Amino acid sequence: MAGDGRDSGDGERGEARTTALLRLTGISALAGALCAALVLPWVGAIGLVGRDVASAFMALPADLEPPPLSERILLTDADGRPIAEVAERERDLVALDEISPWVPTALMAIEDERFYEHNGLDLRGVLRALVRTAQGDLQGGSTITQQYVKNLLIEEADTEEELARANERTVGRKLVELRHTMGIEERMTKDEIMEGYLNLSYFGSGAHGIEIAARRYFSVPADDLDPAQAALLVGLVRGPSYYDPLANPEAALERRNMVLDRMAETGDLTVAEAEEYKASGLDLEPTERGGSCYSSDYPFFCDYVMQWLEDSDILGETEEQRTRALEQGGFTVRTTLDRDAQTAAQDAVDRYVPHEDSTKFAAEAVVEPGNGKVRALAQNLRYGFDEEDTGTTSINLAVDRDDGGSHGYQAGSTFKAFTLAAALDSGLDYDTSFNAPKSMTVSGMRNCEGGRMSGWEVRNAGESNAGRHNMISGTKGSVNTYFAQLQRRVGLCETSQMAKSAGIARADGEPLGVWSSFTLGDQEVSPLTVASAYATFAARGTRCEPRPVEVVSENPVDPEAGRVVVGNTCEEGAVSRRVADGVSHLLQQTFKGGTANGLGIGRPAAGKTGTTDSAAYAWFAGYTPNLAAAVAVGDVRGGEENPLQGVRIGDRYYGIVYGGTLPGPIWQATMRGATADLPEESFPPSPSAFGDPDADRPESRDDDDGGGDGGGTEGT
Repeated sequence: MAGDGRDSGDGERGEARTTALLRLTGISALAGALCAALVLPWVGAIGLVGRDVASAFMALPADLEPPPLSERILLTDADGRPIAEVAERERDLVALDEISPWVPTALMAIEDERFYEHNGLDLRGVLRALVRTAQGDLQGGSTITQQYVKNLLIEEADTEEELARANERTVGRKLVELRHTMGIEERMTKDEIMEGYLNLSYFGSGAHGIEIAARRYFSVPADDLDPAQAALLVGLVRGPSYYDPLANPEAALERRNMVLDRMAETGDLTVAEAEEYKASGLDLEPTERGGSCYSSDYPFFCDYVMQWLEDSDILGETEEQRTRALEQGGFTVRTTLDRDAQTAAQDAVDRYVPHEDSTKFAAEAVVEPGNGKVRALAQNLRYGFDEEDTGTTSINLAVDRDDGGSHGYQAGSTFKAFTLAAALDSGLDYDTSFNAPKSMTVSGMRNCEGGRMSGWEVRNAGESNAGRHNMISGTKGSVNTYFAQLQRRVGLCETSQMAKSAGIARADGEPLGVWSSFTLGDQEVSPLTVASAYATFAARGTRCEPRPVEVVSENPVDPEAGRVVVGNTCEEGAVSRRVADGVSHLLQQTFKGGTANGLGIGRPAAGKTGTTDSAAYAWFAGYTPNLAAAVAVGDVRGGEENPLQGVRIGDRYYGIVYGGTLPGPIWQATMRGATADLPEESFPPSPSAFGDPDADRPESRDDDDGGGDGGGTEGT
């Protein structure tokens, strides 16, 4: 094989550069004079008028500095194992000695044979281009340095206007590029320019830089490219779309062979070698395009992380700074993702609500109490953008709208936990009892503005729930008419305020609606929000903002470099410890003959089922002392119009889906897997101030608020 095109001795190279530098001033003046003489009709557009054209040319700005090139953002799980690579422009920077020598050899052969001999302005090429331009045919004649300058201007463009200016095909733009080229040549070595060019150039198919291009088309690093592969890639820079070997292999083959012929003409290959390479096919081994959450095994969690970073001040105080940082990339993000929890959650939603040909969804969020770390986000629908495919969606169904999610879903009786907390906080105890008939009208409630609410007709979901109930029995049976009266006793406004204190907020970003049916979960919320609010009870009243990021590191290779640790955003005492412990005691009872009977996970757990009116949505939320999770099941077309009644999900028919029917088993399977390696912890004992923890038979004291007919919201 012939030499690699970079074998000339250091002494000869240095001598050539010294000679070239000595000629720089003369060349600059000559270039200015040539420009003025050949394009005189246009020079007025940039102010080059008068007799000292060369001086005016030299006065043009030449301070262009290569910016840091945009790179990937590497996401890892909590243990530091990669889970995704995201990039505005997918690129891996490599040094020149990490690139096959055939790449610069081929590039110089087809683009700029005298690259190491001239000072950025190849006068023969410039003269030829300007003559043709003066004749009405705007030409390039660009050296590698000039092309590098143009790519730098494009890379630096922050607005559409700046990008348009960088791509202008005008004499004025050409002269500005020429002046910048001279400045680059003064400040950078030829090897630095070559390295910068190969890392900056776009090679089509989303591949920015030679390293990604080598992997995209041949699945090899840039260091392993042979002459034919190098010829194909450098041929792409002239027209990445037209010569794309994946979309237009015939044009790509013709262009590659042209480069190989030029390599033979320059002596970098023998004619026989060039013919041998030309006789081969393209031999592509493409690697699937990366650089986005779509290619991750955890696309929805990845998407949530990127949304969180965009809104967090960890990357900058302003939106512009954060956007620029995300576009620039070049850093590593260690997320809070726990693979065991994620796998358990994903397996559970896939098992119980298969995504194939279904509009039914199951979405789940898993959160660690006491710090807000989001350990898993799972949903049965796959990540995709085809609206015709009912089994895919780009919406993260487990999070709020501003985090890339939906407008949320009514949470049903999972909200009864906040009524219990408000009641305990007001001084009521477990023995607080009411006669809770099958149906009744509840009147006398007021909203937070003091407005009196109209009478509310409410009924129980089951025939057997009627009778006298206290907090324990009412919670076990999820008795609607009991909780309607408990909410009235505590106060509607107080109940909604307690929900806020625990961490409840609407998924659509609107304020919580304070209506009579609040205790039955008439607010649209996300699984992540409900899981986080339940985690407040698990953490004994400490509320933490959910977060998916642990550490941001400046160096993707060395995660310890420039580490920024993301701290917890928590409020201790958001709910009093005594109240949180009381709620945990009450929600443990649901597993003991209540609506969560049979959904135990082999260790202490607290939880609550939830089913909205007419089974539009079904929920289960629950926790151990060290992990909380919430599951929502519904129809992506809208649960109100497509309720979970008379439906077939997977291979099973459901007359009606309750919280314990599908969400409960999903939660159970998830928590069994997610807590398998966590220490088994017990809840604190029930606070003595709330009375007998085993008193699930209400006393006969008269707290009866009456009954009535009606049929309102049901929740279980």
